[in-house]
Amino acid sequence: MSLNKYFSDLRGKRVAVIGAGVSNRPLIRLLLTSGIDVTICDKSGIEAMGDFYREITPFHPSLCLGDTYLNDLDADVVFRTPGIHPNTPAFVKAREKGTLITSEMEVFFSLCPCRTIAVTGSDGKTTTTTLISELLKTGGYHVWLGGNIGTPLLAETDAMAPTDVAVLELSSFQLHSMSCSPDVAVVTNVSPNHLDVHPTYQDYIDAKKQIFRNQKPGARLVLNRDNEVTASFAAETTSEIYWFSRRQTVDRGFWTDADGMIRRAGGQIVMPASDIRIPGVHNTENMMAAFAAVDGLVGEDVFRSVARNFPGVPHRLETVRVLRGVTYINDSIASSPSRTAAGLSCFKEKVILIAGGKDKGVPFDSLGDDICRHVKSLYLTGWTAEKLKDAAMNSPLYAPGKPDIHVIDGFRDTVEAAARRAEAGDIVLLSPACTSFDRFKNFEERGKTFRKIVEGLE
Repeated sequence: MSLNKYFSDLRGKRVAVIGAGVSNRPLIRLLLTSGIDVTICDKSGIEAMGDFYREITPFHPSLCLGDTYLNDLDADVVFRTPGIHPNTPAFVKAREKGTLITSEMEVFFSLCPCRTIAVTGSDGKTTTTTLISELLKTGGYHVWLGGNIGTPLLAETDAMAPTDVAVLELSSFQLHSMSCSPDVAVVTNVSPNHLDVHPTYQDYIDAKKQIFRNQKPGARLVLNRDNEVTASFAAETTSEIYWFSRRQTVDRGFWTDADGMIRRAGGQIVMPASDIRIPGVHNTENMMAAFAAVDGLVGEDVFRSVARNFPGVPHRLETVRVLRGVTYINDSIASSPSRTAAGLSCFKEKVILIAGGKDKGVPFDSLGDDICRHVKSLYLTGWTAEKLKDAAMNSPLYAPGKPDIHVIDGFRDTVEAAARRAEAGDIVLLSPACTSFDRFKNFEERGKTFRKIVEGLE
């Protein structure tokens, strides 16, 4: 079905879009310009829409705004925003009345005319998705990058050719109620995450499984052999399994031996892991996952070229500046304890760590041990500062003053205090272990603010 045909079928139906934020605005524009009756439901008011409200006013959409925006949801089709759980009472009630609950991404999968590669996981999604895109582009493919990264792709489906490849990052929120069938599905890892939205860890795991549950015969599923949860997924699918592992050999896929050589199943050496430009063992995993996703589409010469030249994605262990011998690194993407632990493990020397924000309902206990192993000075800010302080001080590895711990209210004050503490040879690492929503709209804004403060240091 074409996009025009899909929208033609929607005309005459009552359509509601939940959320008028940046990610949903292309969808709203598409619906309105296609002559569809749209109700926009958003917790914020008109002021938050700014210029977008003035842009859409000539199309006369209905508006349901404010705290009661989900009350009396009455539509034939509802496009939900990923941030709201699909079992929210308003959605349950709407489904009981016969409403179709869908999403921009689910419609995209139903219309996409080309090969699809979809990536999910607790950590490493964006890097792995971007690596897959770079591998394919280097190999000569026309690539469309979207999902939870890049731009919404629904509007582009009519421009896609069967020989193209759509590479998509999918979050648990997007996947939760979605039926999709990617040609290649990748699960980087699964660990407790987003438990402030998912009612249980099992609910979160079940959402991740949606990436492969509807795959068609002959589809590929790439799994982390070293992660207990993802390894268990192999028993629940008929897809062709490709593994990646840093600890053991695999019968199909890629693994790293004791000498640090990345090998293909069967033993053939692909390259030394030390040649990968972006640091950290987690990025060795991301690279092998990307290799497994595109194996057969591009050759090993492309693997090696991209691995040696890819500089990484902003806000992911991004070196911002070296000032008087102090290296400042932005890892604002680290919004979970496991992500911060992975970042800390990249450095041989102990670092000065800046952490804190809004938690996801995930315990910090194990991170306390990692902090004591890898941090010499800990600077904490935001809503979770005291929780992180307790996690470090309650660790059996903690000794008074090791690390020294500072709780500071303001974000700028925290960064500047860490900078004053630093000496030549030190690393000042922003790796918050928490979301940014206590004071920033997203991790990008937090990372950009850190970068701006560091660039202004004298």
